Amino acid sequence: MNERRRNAVASLLFWTGRRTRLRTGRRAGSRAALPAGAARHPAPWRAAWRALVAAARQTVADGLVVGTSGNLSVRVGDAILVTPSGVPYDRLRPADLLAVDLHGRRLAGALEPTSELPLHLAVYRSTGARAVVHTHATHATAVSTLVDEVPLIHYMAAAMGGPIRVADYATYGSPELADAALAALADRSACLLRNHGTLVHGRDLRQAMDHTAQLEWMCRVWLAAAAIPGREPTLLTRDQLAEVAERLRDYGNPGRT
Repeated sequence: MNERRRNAVASLLFWTGRRTRLRTGRRAGSRAALPAGAARHPAPWRAAWRALVAAARQTVADGLVVGTSGNLSVRVGDAILVTPSGVPYDRLRPADLLAVDLHGRRLAGALEPTSELPLHLAVYRSTGARAVVHTHATHATAVSTLVDEVPLIHYMAAAMGGPIRVADYATYGSPELADAALAALADRSACLLRNHGTLVHGRDLRQAMDHTAQLEWMCRVWLAAAAIPGREPTLLTRDQLAEVAERLRDYGNPGRT
């Protein structure tokens, strides 16, 4: 075989092999759409993680957090899936799935969990919560510096159990903050954290997100009304709120998911 033919055969073998490797790589890549290790997680965890990441990104889009200032979690069985510390939500991937048990012991993931993990775990251990959302929402944080209880500016407070209390200030990530939050959450599904933000839990992630948005909206309405010089906003009475709470028991379409 002359040199020209040898070069032609070598070239053909090279490109044929390269195309084979590329096709194989694409097939392998499609099977590994979830990066290494992620596919081994239970399907309910993977679905819950996708929903958690989407909700976390929504808090940024809605202006409820700045950067990585908030944190979210969901409960799947005895596992708590939680957002990690210091990672922008738009960078979270399936492989970043992070799970701990109710005592904070790692079940999955390599990233460090949010510094507010003790707060989340305290809520799960003390309530029937299936999701927890913590934000640094602007208006709610402002209100937390002014009052001990969110004024009854709107009846949606009834959906969260009654007048929204403000938890005593404590350093973020501390057991003291968890204790203060639990006290403010007694018979409630939401509270404000003094000079800090909001804490809301729900029967699922959708409810926790919805009530977080409602709480921020109520705080914004009260601040706007209270800012009018010479006028005092009218507030609801506890009896009026109790009437709404009774109506809310049968509100909506329970069978619709």
